[in-house]
Amino acid sequence: MIRSALIALVAVWASALTAEQVYEAPQQITPGSCNESGANWAENALQRSLNAPLGLPPVPHPVDNPPTVEKIELGRKLFFDRRLSINRTMSCAMCHVPEQAFVNWELATAVGVEGRSVKRNSPTVINVAYLDALFHDGRDFSLETQYIAPMVASNEMANPSMGWVVSQINRDAEYQAMFDAAFAAPASLNSIGQALGTYQRSLVAGNSKFDRWYYGGDETALGAAEQRGFELFKGEAGCASCHLIGEESALFTDTQFYDIGYGRLREDIRQNPPKTVPVQVAPGVVHQVDFARVKSVSATREADLGRYEVTEETEDRWKFRTPSLRNVGVTPPYMHDGAFSTLSDVLNFYNTGGPNHPEQDSRIRPLGLGDAELAELEAFLNALTSTGLDCLVAEARSQPPDNH
Repeated sequence: MIRSALIALVAVWASALTAEQVYEAPQQITPGSCNESGANWAENALQRSLNAPLGLPPVPHPVDNPPTVEKIELGRKLFFDRRLSINRTMSCAMCHVPEQAFVNWELATAVGVEGRSVKRNSPTVINVAYLDALFHDGRDFSLETQYIAPMVASNEMANPSMGWVVSQINRDAEYQAMFDAAFAAPASLNSIGQALGTYQRSLVAGNSKFDRWYYGGDETALGAAEQRGFELFKGEAGCASCHLIGEESALFTDTQFYDIGYGRLREDIRQNPPKTVPVQVAPGVVHQVDFARVKSVSATREADLGRYEVTEETEDRWKFRTPSLRNVGVTPPYMHDGAFSTLSDVLNFYNTGGPNHPEQDSRIRPLGLGDAELAELEAFLNALTSTGLDCLVAEARSQPPDNH
């Protein structure tokens, strides 16, 4: 049964890359005027983080790091500064691209300095303020400390130490002035994290079509197909058991960790790769290439045991954090390793019930949904896209990145 399910799911993935069904990314999110002067962007961001949009709860700001305009401005600068990597080429925003809803549509998994591979997909930082477990495996709990791992990881920004990063920042006159304005002190490990955390907590986005319909009382905001998709979401499909919807707000995640069968499935494929893989060389042009040839020019793909890599508890093998589904329609690719290009791929995985290995969560089971029902479920998921994403882009691009 496992082998047959594996073959079926591999066929689903391969079909997504055929010439007849070429993946098309969403349109880039273009900056909007937001009806405000660009000079006031940081004040607007501060107010948004203090007054969450429709459908979202209040942003949980740490008691020891209250938000200010100065911290937001400084955090944005740090987020976009390529000089904060070992060879001055990588910034946080290289993996979290504003115009792509703060993900990277072109890469299944992130790429660090000098093209070094990272084994996981870059999640969006929109609404990351609400997460109490960060990264796909939950290995950090605070935006004030989360930034350290990517800064020193050899396959990401590859700095020799955080002390080295702090010293580089404190040599820069512009940074000296900004840290003095925000913290009345030079840069430190703590204040860098506080500035980055404050900026990221301003990247909140709600007020989707669903929010206006469900929380705002606008009966015309959601179409008939989207409403039927919502009924499937909370009913027959069982999505709402993990992607939670509250009475006054919805994060669409319980932030818990589950084995949905996908991690084990991907490991089976890693150990037993196909003979050929589809490679898209141009729009509509796909070639089957010998896997051995691809492997000869690629880094060895690492195993990924998920939450186990944090806890080393056997029961945590293959478990990953439940992602929020807000803005899921504009944050491809999907799953912890970005192997699914479209929402249709994701829904097909769940509809088949996964690979059905013994330890996978019992809620992952064949759903038996037809094409029309899957289309309605996808329509509902696309109705979770927020208004105001253009404002986040405009604020992010209020100044050019520092890369000289």
